[in-house]
Amino acid sequence: MSWLSNIDYGAVLVWRRNADVFFKTWKTNFLPSILEPLLYLVAMGAGLGGLIVGLKYAGQDIGYVRFLAPGLVAISIMYGGFFECTYGSFVRMHYQKTFDAIVATPVSLEDVIAGEILWGASKSFLNSTIVLLVIQVMGLTFVPEVLFAAPTALAVPALAFLGGLMFSAIAMIFTALVPNIDSFNYPFYLLVTPMFLLGGTFFPISQLGAAEPLAYIFPLTHVSILVRDMSLGLVRWVDLASFIYVLAAVVVTFIPAVYLMRKRLIK
Repeated sequence: MSWLSNIDYGAVLVWRRNADVFFKTWKTNFLPSILEPLLYLVAMGAGLGGLIVGLKYAGQDIGYVRFLAPGLVAISIMYGGFFECTYGSFVRMHYQKTFDAIVATPVSLEDVIAGEILWGASKSFLNSTIVLLVIQVMGLTFVPEVLFAAPTALAVPALAFLGGLMFSAIAMIFTALVPNIDSFNYPFYLLVTPMFLLGGTFFPISQLGAAEPLAYIFPLTHVSILVRDMSLGLVRWVDLASFIYVLAAVVVTFIPAVYLMRKRLIK
């Protein structure tokens, strides 16, 4: 794996290039991050939440909005990295030929791939931070209380970046393998959608019964646990296990992501 040594400051330059393009159209790019949590809080929090009583999490009574809010942040972490390093990276690679233009400079091929993953993690950070702030404001209306009041909630943005690295690397593996852009339907319907529904975002995974252990396979489940516990100020052994899972997943997925994309681009 000597090719990993080719990753250096060039990855930061690729990251900066993507950031410059993103912030030129920041109003359009930030709009989904603002509207989506508003719609979920109204539809799920105010609507469905009014029908839910006696919800318990980690042995505590908890209102549904307080349970849902961290789940929305976790979803934004997943979507930010996954969308950017699938559709976004594929368009830059295949249609815009941006990768070809970059590697014509002293920036290495590995730098391009690492920079894309780094930017995907940054999108997770940006999107989730916006969602968190919107939820804080909206929470005063629905609860009313500050939904992320615990001091540990300050660590959520850092977790968002780490989780973003994980989801971006996973997404880059799919980008390296799919024959065309329409094939992204497979990972989204077979992986992202099940995580979205069963990853502890909208209801406790304990409600899955015998299928609960399967939920722990999903990366989003561990991100949801960490974000929710940070928002509530909880410190549990499961948090350590979830953090180790996310950290290990970053390492385990980053190397094959770079290798497979490198193999595809060299062809």
